[in-house]
Amino acid sequence: SQPRIADRCCRNGGDHRFYVWISVYNLFVVSVAWSLMADVFDAPQARRLFAFIAAGASVGGLVGPAASALLVGLLGQFGLMLLAALLLALAVVLKHYLMAWRDVAGAGRPGAERAESPRRPVAGNPFSGLTRVLGSSYLLGIAAFVLLLTTASTFLYFEQARLVAGLFPDRAEQVRVFGAIDFVVQAGALLSQLFITGHIAQRLGVRVLLAAVPGLVCLGFIGLALAPTFAVLAAVMIVRRIGEYAFVRPGREMLFAPLDAESKYKAKNFIDTVVYRGGDALSGWAKALLDMLGQGTLLIALVGAGCAAVWGALGWYLGGGADRQASRQDAH
Repeated sequence: SQPRIADRCCRNGGDHRFYVWISVYNLFVVSVAWSLMADVFDAPQARRLFAFIAAGASVGGLVGPAASALLVGLLGQFGLMLLAALLLALAVVLKHYLMAWRDVAGAGRPGAERAESPRRPVAGNPFSGLTRVLGSSYLLGIAAFVLLLTTASTFLYFEQARLVAGLFPDRAEQVRVFGAIDFVVQAGALLSQLFITGHIAQRLGVRVLLAAVPGLVCLGFIGLALAPTFAVLAAVMIVRRIGEYAFVRPGREMLFAPLDAESKYKAKNFIDTVVYRGGDALSGWAKALLDMLGQGTLLIALVGAGCAAVWGALGWYLGGGADRQASRQDAH
């Protein structure tokens, strides 16, 4: 029996190592994919197309789990892993096609600003992401924008967990509630990405994409301070999540389109990973400290409203710079 136990532990260890690897991979692959999009398309193209690209990610998030559930009986675990590998290989082929298109009609076309060749290595060293962010007020602004985003999201997430646990003690009820919220968020985000986001970016500018949702979240926190109920919190959570997926995320990626390759591939990845996940941890600690003061939801909501107000003001400032850059490129 001991060899079987050892073999089982080995397999479990392998499963754990694969889980850690896929978690780290998922963290980086989204950031790198958006780096590629920011490199392929220039600023005016980004305003037109990034919402539809984000919609593709939303569709993939819906189709992937459904396809796995339908195909696991036919293909088995090994077959699903092989299918995932083939899809990744197809993504690499499409990446080569996109980079070739970039030189003809994208950000690297003849005469385009910053037409850096993707055939040359990106300048800098492994720490260039950090140094580039620290040396640029624009990139520091984006990093602060991400920190404020994670702070508002974390405060809402913990309040949601507390209110749901008190209002729905039954686990099955909690699953149904979260499932209903997730369905509304996914459907709302996809419809917004397809039919609303691009129009806002082109007609009203990136600044509206980046400032509107924080403004609504600020109002939501104030509403939560006045009426700390689950209905108010659920409404704010739905608005925040739909807004982040449909407006804030595409708008945030548009900020990188006019920048050089080192900023797109190194500074951006530093912000998307270290700053984002660090913001999660810092805001969680801040929430715990505020809870220790014993003021309940009122204090959390007021601090959250202040953070959301600064978040929105910073989004308006950063988006204004991106809009001016896109207008200059349109003029050329």
